[in-house]
Amino acid sequence: MATAIDAAQVTYEAPDLEVMEKFLTAFGMVKAEGSDDRTLYMRGTGTQHHIHVTRKAGKQRFTGASIEVAAYDDLVELAAKPGSSPVRKSTEPGGGHEVSMTMPDGIGIRAIWGREKAAPIPDREPFVMNNVRDKNRVNAAVRQPVAPCTIARLGHFVLHVKNHDESMAWLNERFNFLPSDYFVPPGEEGPVVGTFVRLDLGEQLVDHHFMLVLQSDWVGVHHSAFEVTDMDAVMSSHDYLVQQGYTLDVGVGRHLLGSQIFDYWKDPFGFRIEHYTDGDIVDGNHRPTKFNGTASDTTQWGNRPPLEFFQ
Repeated sequence: MATAIDAAQVTYEAPDLEVMEKFLTAFGMVKAEGSDDRTLYMRGTGTQHHIHVTRKAGKQRFTGASIEVAAYDDLVELAAKPGSSPVRKSTEPGGGHEVSMTMPDGIGIRAIWGREKAAPIPDREPFVMNNVRDKNRVNAAVRQPVAPCTIARLGHFVLHVKNHDESMAWLNERFNFLPSDYFVPPGEEGPVVGTFVRLDLGEQLVDHHFMLVLQSDWVGVHHSAFEVTDMDAVMSSHDYLVQQGYTLDVGVGRHLLGSQIFDYWKDPFGFRIEHYTDGDIVDGNHRPTKFNGTASDTTQWGNRPPLEFFQ
């Protein structure tokens, strides 16, 4: 199976690229080279050429996600799977090669390799936190203005599917994913209706989850999530987006599964998008648990989502 090494991008369609660019800039992204009047490419401070793509279309739609793999041979292996495209040169800025696939419910998954890396954008250092025991910040103050934060990277995305087991079998046949935690119906021990998956990179530390696959009555993206510098970045950006009149969804709070401090917003076309920081990092010793609570129970503290949040 192919070795996935990073979440490369999420791709959407929308009728107004200028409106989307204005929001994503306020959210903390930067317009990337190669954007034109048909396609908007947005990047973070990291080395992915772009992490969020919007193509101009008559109505809004999520079209899929792109996953970076470790080697060209991974693309060759994926291309041999039923329903895959041949290996071909990418037409997106940054180049490289790709294989396009479609999950059982029609969600597009694209594997990419060899895309040109972007030069990192300088960002401030994370603020060092003092606690009751460890005084790490000495003779230094925290000064964080209310302003757009800086997005570092695409951390994960959440997909709703009609058949969880079928979708997970499709993914596991193609990529080196490991389960981190499971969702089961509230108050029950099974069946599994959602799986948090992470990358398997040996001894290398990885995020608690790279993707969540969740069974639902509808198919599509629940949200895409972007990592920011620290909690002050989350909070100051929250205030800025409120001031700009954008639509808050759920936040700020701390998740139970993955532990991230989160802040969910709706973009101008109704797609849910998340700022997060301070998520769990795991290695190969991590073992999954089962969670059988409600959506509200997924929050440890802060603004709790409504019961229908994951439906």
